[in-house]
Amino acid sequence: MKMFAVTVMLLVVSQHALGVEVFEGVESVLLPCHVTDSVSNDSTVVWSREGLEDSIVHLRLQSGEDLRNQNQVYRSRTWMRTDSLQTGDLSLTLRKPTIRDSSTYTCTVRKFGLDQSRTEVQLTVREPPPPVWPQVLAAVLVLLVLLLVLSAVGFIVYKMWKDRQVQQVEVEEEAESVQLPCKIKDWSGVRAVRLSGDIRVEWRDRDNRKVHVNQNGSDRPEDQDQVYRDRTEMKEDLLRTGDLSLTLKHLRVTDTGEYTCRVYKDGNFMREKTVTLKVKGQQVEVEEGAESVQLPFKTTADLPEDAQVLWRNNDMKVHVYQNGSDRPEDQDQVYRDRTEMKEDLLRTGDLSLTLKHLRVRDTGDYTCRVYKDGNLLREKTVTLKVKERHQDRNRSSCIDPTPLMADQSV
Repeated sequence: MKMFAVTVMLLVVSQHALGVEVFEGVESVLLPCHVTDSVSNDSTVVWSREGLEDSIVHLRLQSGEDLRNQNQVYRSRTWMRTDSLQTGDLSLTLRKPTIRDSSTYTCTVRKFGLDQSRTEVQLTVREPPPPVWPQVLAAVLVLLVLLLVLSAVGFIVYKMWKDRQVQQVEVEEEAESVQLPCKIKDWSGVRAVRLSGDIRVEWRDRDNRKVHVNQNGSDRPEDQDQVYRDRTEMKEDLLRTGDLSLTLKHLRVTDTGEYTCRVYKDGNFMREKTVTLKVKGQQVEVEEGAESVQLPFKTTADLPEDAQVLWRNNDMKVHVYQNGSDRPEDQDQVYRDRTEMKEDLLRTGDLSLTLKHLRVRDTGDYTCRVYKDGNLLREKTVTLKVKERHQDRNRSSCIDPTPLMADQSV
């Protein structure tokens, strides 16, 4: 008697319905299908679509893809992971989906000819929604026009206020002085206002330093910043006339900037006026190779005998005068034996510098500063431009042929 051992395999076929929606025109869409690796090992996966005579969309064996019986509609449009049967991720990527691709797709896992798992995916490809950019563009254009109108109105209002509040003054650095106007008038802008009570007038620069302070008609130099000491003055009867203009002397290029006059009454802010000052430096031009050039600087006479005079070009010391004599040992090597100043310069106030043997690289800003006990008394900047010398083209291009002929004859 022979006994036959019969092994009965229990096959579990599961079916899941999934839905995927996508708009036509996207690059690709993923049709999901996941099983355990125990199901996918030693199996074959078939993606098919209902309603097609050639229903195979994609077929993957353990040895790789088999697309010989693939429906022509899906040729070169499907893709699966190379390790899909090992990992259980049997999802299918469909490239360039169209509305005609809308249908039910089935992912079937087979082993030994029997279905192990079946997953259905309902793919819906819809027409793309109408573009919203025309509406967005229209809204943006309306907003832009509104912003432009508001900006134009704001600019006009600001310009009117700025023109009323800020006055511009230009002056050459060598000028003896300049006046920064500030006149207090009534709201009509015509009649002057007589100031009464506890009146304090403060002029400040762009760095908020106190340029000049007047309290009840009397100057207060002790409240003034050292930079402006002995360089400013106001009118004597300023409270009666309302003329709070400031005179600034011994001008420097560094004085350029905004100056604000503020008026306080009984400790409370009353009014202000801003003036923009531009101090233009002096410029000197000379041609390369010139024997010398003078960088002018004339100031008030009778400067302190112990004052120091220092000419600089950026960080280089061009010329140093101290204790009544030149100090060439403090001079930068580039300018050694190339500069000189007047002998009686502190008494006359003529601090001009003579620079000799001019070169193109001498071009730059030269600043002269006068110090006493570390305090800056005077300052002036002169811009020097050394122009390159133009050679005589005819003379430079003319070559004597005699030496060349002599060489050829040898």
